Amino acid sequence: MLWSDPENEPPEELRDMQAMLRRLGVVIGLVMVLAMLVIGVG
Repeated sequence: MLWSDPENEPPEELRDMQAMLRRLGVVIGLVMVLAMLVIGVG
């Protein structure tokens, strides 16, 4: 699980998971902002 070799690329599953997590983080951020707006207005 250690990526000590510089030429050793992470497997495609890991890259897909990282992209999915990044998208999920953006969605969660937007949802939190919307929730804060709704709570502030309400």
